Amino acid sequence: MSKAKVTLLYADENGEIFDAPGVQALGRTGHINVPLRKQDLLPLPDTADLMFLPQRMPLGIQNDEIIPIAGQAVAAILPAGYTRTYLPAFMAEENAVPLPLYGYTAVALYRDELYMAALYTDKNDKWDPAIYNDGELKARILEVEKLFPHNRLVKHLAHCSLEWHCCTAQNMFYGRWEAGIPTSPVCNAHCLGCISLQESQCCASPQSRITFRPTVEEVTEIGSYHLQRAPEAIISFGQGCEGEPSLAYQTIAPAIRAIRQKTLRGQININTNAGFTTGIEAIVDAGLDSMRVSIISAVPENYAAYYRSNYSLLDVQNSIRYAKEHGVHISLNMLYFPGFNDNKVESAAWRKFLRETPVDMVQVRNLNIDPDYFLERVTCDAPPLGTKMFLGGLKGEFPHLTIGSFSHYQNNEKN
Repeated sequence: MSKAKVTLLYADENGEIFDAPGVQALGRTGHINVPLRKQDLLPLPDTADLMFLPQRMPLGIQNDEIIPIAGQAVAAILPAGYTRTYLPAFMAEENAVPLPLYGYTAVALYRDELYMAALYTDKNDKWDPAIYNDGELKARILEVEKLFPHNRLVKHLAHCSLEWHCCTAQNMFYGRWEAGIPTSPVCNAHCLGCISLQESQCCASPQSRITFRPTVEEVTEIGSYHLQRAPEAIISFGQGCEGEPSLAYQTIAPAIRAIRQKTLRGQININTNAGFTTGIEAIVDAGLDSMRVSIISAVPENYAAYYRSNYSLLDVQNSIRYAKEHGVHISLNMLYFPGFNDNKVESAAWRKFLRETPVDMVQVRNLNIDPDYFLERVTCDAPPLGTKMFLGGLKGEFPHLTIGSFSHYQNNEKN
C-alpha cells in the first residue's frame, strides 16, 4: 500500500489554485527548504485564508530533486491561535516587489484536503472571526456615538471597526472583553513589519495610523465606560493603528488615575515595545495591571536590526523589571518566524533573557512580513531546532511560564 503524499499547491495567473500530482510540497524554515510530512500539518480551518504570491514560483520535490513549478506560490494566512511552523517554499523573481505584511504559512494538499504547517497554540473563542462584523455592528456604533458625540476616539474606533475590521475596536461597541484605546501618533522605533506606517520603498501598511493626540478626558470617558459595563473588561493602550503608547504617558497616566476614580472593575493593559522606561514607569505608577511587550529577538544585534529604534534591548529589560516589581502581569508578544526565533543562537539568547527578566507569559504571534525581506536584514545562520522543540524547551526550563497566543484576562478587581 503506497503512502499518501503531501502534494504541492500552486496558483495560475488568475489566482485559481491547483495541485501538482507527483510533486511533494516543501516548507521553509529560515533559509532552508525541507519536505513537508503529514506530522508537520494540521487541517486548514475554515477561518484561514489562501493567498497566491505574485512573482514567486513554488518549489517542490520530484524524483528526489527540488524543482520550481510554473505558476505562483500559495500560502495560508492563519486565524489567531495558530502558530506557523513552516513558511511557503518559493523562488522569487529578480527584483520581485516585497509582499504585503501578512504571516505567510506553508499549505499543501493531503488526501484531497487542504493542510497547513502549524501548531494550535491557544484556544480563545473571544477572537473567533465569526463573532465580529455582524449585522448589528453599525447600529451599536451609532449608539455609542450618540453617547459621546464629541469624543474623537469614538469616531476613530468606528472607522477602525468598519474599515479595518479591528476586533479590539469593535469590542468597544459590542461592550465586551478587550477594547483598544489608541493614544499615540508617534513612535520611537521604525519596525521592519510595522502595520501602521511603512517607508515608501517597502510594502504598503494594511491600516492607517491615528493622526491626533486624544485628551485625558477623551481617554477617561470611553475607558471608564467600557470597564463599567463589559464582561471580563480590558482596555488596552497600544494598538495596530498607533505608534508607541508609552510616549503618550502624560495622557495615559492621568487617564488611568481618573478611570480608577470612577471604577475599579476590569483590567488596564498596555501593548508596548517597552523601550521608553520613563513613560512605562509613569504608567505603571498610575495603576497599570498588565503589560504585553512586543519583542522579536533576544540577540541585541537582531533586535536592533528589526526595531531600528532609539532605545536598546537593555532598556526593554529595565522596563519589564520595574513593571514586574510593581505587580504588573508581564507577557512577551513574541513575533515568530520559523527558523529565526527557534535557531540555536536565538534559542540560547531567549533562555538567557528569561532567566534575567521576570515574565509570566509568552504569546507566540506570527510575524507579518515578506520572508526574503526579513531575512536580508537579520542574521539567521544557525541551524533551527524546530518550533515544537523550541517552545517545549522554554516550557521545560520555565514551568511557570504560560505559552499561548492571546492576552488572558487577569481578575485584578480591587475590593
